Amino acid sequence: MALPELTALEAWRLALGWSRPQAIREVAAAYRQDGLLPPGLTSARLCRYEHGQEEPGDEYRLMISRAYGARPDQLGLETRCLWCSTCTSPPSLHYGQHQREETTTGRKGFMTTASGLPAIRESVQWAVMDAPGGSPAIVELAESAVEHYALNYSKHPPAVLFGEVRDTRNLLSASVAAAEPAIGQSLRRQVGWLSALLGNLCFHLDDRPGARAHLTLASTFGQSTQEPALTAWASGALSMVAAARQDWDHARGHADYGLQHAPAGLRRAQLLGWALLPTLAALDRGSEADDVIAESDSIMASGVGMPGRFGYDLAEHRLHVAEAYLTLERGDRAADVARQSVAAAPEQTPGWVAATLVLALAEARDAPEQAAARALGVLDLIPPPRLRATSRLRLARLGRLLDGATVTPAAELTERLRTLPEPIRPDGTAA
Repeated sequence: MALPELTALEAWRLALGWSRPQAIREVAAAYRQDGLLPPGLTSARLCRYEHGQEEPGDEYRLMISRAYGARPDQLGLETRCLWCSTCTSPPSLHYGQHQREETTTGRKGFMTTASGLPAIRESVQWAVMDAPGGSPAIVELAESAVEHYALNYSKHPPAVLFGEVRDTRNLLSASVAAAEPAIGQSLRRQVGWLSALLGNLCFHLDDRPGARAHLTLASTFGQSTQEPALTAWASGALSMVAAARQDWDHARGHADYGLQHAPAGLRRAQLLGWALLPTLAALDRGSEADDVIAESDSIMASGVGMPGRFGYDLAEHRLHVAEAYLTLERGDRAADVARQSVAAAPEQTPGWVAATLVLALAEARDAPEQAAARALGVLDLIPPPRLRATSRLRLARLGRLLDGATVTPAAELTERLRTLPEPIRPDGTAA
């Protein structure tokens, strides 16, 4: 029996003993060695490259060749003088490269979201040093820090952001104690929001007791500083933590308390969709869940969204509705709503990952191959440190649903999940 002809690219991969996911990881590592962000190469796209159904761009060809330890011509990836014997150095790369900032000394340095993160804390530190007893400037800086962390929450691995938020909160402690009453109250309000961020970060790092502690403090500060939005949001997050441990009485209590304090409009829709709806679905109160969906959908129909970690938008709302439908065993409706969430979320963000995995869960029974392929696509695109605990739980649940499935992608997914590193190592350090 004749074997189908192998292309040079596929033959090199097989000779290296690599699966397609492993080859993708090696290409991503080549990008990172040059300080670049890896592009979204997937197993399906690599398959198309190997079978001549799609041609990679020049930059891809260079990095694939570097990862494989071969010249482009050896892999069948000849390009216009991409890496030929007469070149003294490879051409410059542009994909995913950090924006550069010219400094006054003439040197070039990286200007990225990651480098901007500690700079926020440092500005707060300088302000506190200048006015240890508190000042309006420190209040304004604290508000700016909270806004920065909330708006850029999804751009950082949770373990990295946790350290910055914690340090910033600690910097404010001396000023809170020494400030005159009005400034002290304003600073306590920002400490409350920072505590809310820490609670959410703990939850995404799978530290539920820590999340509960920080969120309880946030709720307390929300009440003492008369900040109803903080009280409502922290209560919704506490409901989420209780739901994760299947403590439905406390989950319902926190959700109801949050709704009592939530301002009208999007805040109410947020507490309905994020906190109350999952509890009603878990308790199999389908009629009440439908009422909550109808009311929150009506609010969301205004088309207005609040950005950032403390905000709420259509993509997140559709995600919670899709998960509720999954819990209520309404698979077709869950899939339809999950697709809406995927379409509304920016690609490769945590929201997009969550919606994609919920869609895979909805497809698992009737289309296991497609469901497994979706999950593999997520694992190919998202580095393990950026996978939140909530997404890891969805992946584990999908793995259980596909256990025993005979399709090849399901077996590959099982192996990938088995070797997926935890976000926190056994010694307590971030992976």
